[in-house]
Amino acid sequence: MRVLSRLLLLLLLVFPATFLLRGSPGGSLAAAQDLTEDEETVEDSIIEDEDDEAEVEEDEPTDLAEDKEEEDVSGEPEASPSADTTILFVKGEDFPANNIVKFLVGFTNKGTEDFIVESLDASFRYPQDYQFYIQNFTALPLNTVVPPQRQATFEYSFIPAEPMGGRPFGLVINLNYKDLNGNVFQDAVFNQTVTIIEREDGLDGETIFMYMFLAGLGLLVVVGLHQLLESRKRKRPIQKVEMGTSSQNDVDMSWIPQETLNQINKASPRRLPRKRAQKRSVGSDDELTPPPLFIIIPTHAHTKQQQNKTHKQKILPS
Repeated sequence: MRVLSRLLLLLLLVFPATFLLRGSPGGSLAAAQDLTEDEETVEDSIIEDEDDEAEVEEDEPTDLAEDKEEEDVSGEPEASPSADTTILFVKGEDFPANNIVKFLVGFTNKGTEDFIVESLDASFRYPQDYQFYIQNFTALPLNTVVPPQRQATFEYSFIPAEPMGGRPFGLVINLNYKDLNGNVFQDAVFNQTVTIIEREDGLDGETIFMYMFLAGLGLLVVVGLHQLLESRKRKRPIQKVEMGTSSQNDVDMSWIPQETLNQINKASPRRLPRKRAQKRSVGSDDELTPPPLFIIIPTHAHTKQQQNKTHKQKILPS
């Protein structure tokens, strides 16, 4: 029994090993086939890439030819290889709004034939689309002949619009010229995006109008306050002050002797104040006003003394 069990174990161990050994050549063949298939796919992809590159290379010349044809159809002239241009801004590349911008354009004839410089123009365009014009300036007619190996300088100036301040725009400056054969050329002397600067100095019309309006408003307020105060003063009632009556008739004259009153009435007749005022106005400046009269009212004791003196004078012999 032990021998049989050992044989069974050996069979169980050997049989799978023999099966694996028999199946290994087939597995290697399958792996080899897979490798060859992968290599074939890689080679096919390489060949396809090469074909695509060849097609792209073949298409590039056609695209260039189409671009050239489009340029020819559009009719936009180009710069001549026998000419050279330069530009110089007089006050630097600053473009203040509502202010003069001046620049100089230099033209050099490097060829053997004459060039006729016809005109010089400038324009502001939309930065995202240069075909859209924002501000187009007047072309400057030149009609100048530049001989071979000679130079010419041209001056041009323009004024950016005031509402354009603080925003970027595309500035395009073109120089148009032709040769003696009638071939037309155009050189973009300047083609860049610039920013228009807002003016900070000086007073514009809106600011002056605002100051004038504020001054007029302040003047109206002052006049209105003055009229209001004047109307209030007129409406105020005049306060009447009662004055007590003062006249000599209110004086009690009963205690004064009658003789004294008679003397006073005879010596100083009363004058009205109106007559005095008239005499002062009619009289000259040299005339003196009469001195004031002082009324002496004697007391009872004084009158008695006078009576005694008069009585003694009567008794004394002459």
